[in-house]
Amino acid sequence: MLLAFNKPYGVICQFSPSGNKPTLNDFINIPAVYPAGRLDTDSEGLLLLTDNGRLQAQIADPRRHIAKTYWVQVEGTASAAQIQQLMSPLDLGDFIAAPARRAMRLEAPKVAPRLPPIRHRASIPTDWLCVEITEGKNRQVRRMTAKVGLPTLRLIRVAIGELPLSTLQIAPGEWRKVPESAVFGGRTPENSQLWAKKPLIESPNTKSHTKIFQFFVNQLKYFALIA
Repeated sequence: MLLAFNKPYGVICQFSPSGNKPTLNDFINIPAVYPAGRLDTDSEGLLLLTDNGRLQAQIADPRRHIAKTYWVQVEGTASAAQIQQLMSPLDLGDFIAAPARRAMRLEAPKVAPRLPPIRHRASIPTDWLCVEITEGKNRQVRRMTAKVGLPTLRLIRVAIGELPLSTLQIAPGEWRKVPESAVFGGRTPENSQLWAKKPLIESPNTKSHTKIFQFFVNQLKYFALIA
């Protein structure tokens, strides 16, 4: 079983209690499912959960190089040079982040308001980026944008592998069951190139990735997270 959950801001990715802070247990009443990967408390969007330990490992294992796509609201206006930096190796101190597979500016997408809202400074503009990475280390996207001079104000994960949140029609705080093969484009992990013993990392110019990424861009005007 595989569940797709649209995680709201401020929800901790665990089922055990955490003081007065909301956890997954406040939203999901399916027993014996666990997150396949994590999403920071201050991040929003697509989180996958499963009761299948093998599937959980396949999705969460960073060696599998499953792409995660994010919409990122940043402080400042992104320049072409900063976008190029995101698509280059970045020294983050404790590790060197691999280049983003995709990074580009977006028109402000239609998304649910965040509670609490982001900080607002009248004299400083904000910008939206679409960033796709395959590593997913601790707070990696936030650290990457900060490194290039664009502090992250809001982070929404909009796709994992080939499963975009926009097709699921779930509001923040809602979940639904999805096919276990949805992340892999309808293929089983064993039949996907992603699961070769030496995983194939496709070129940034590979047609399949270009098609998927363009889909996210084309669907901006249709994607609405209902508050």
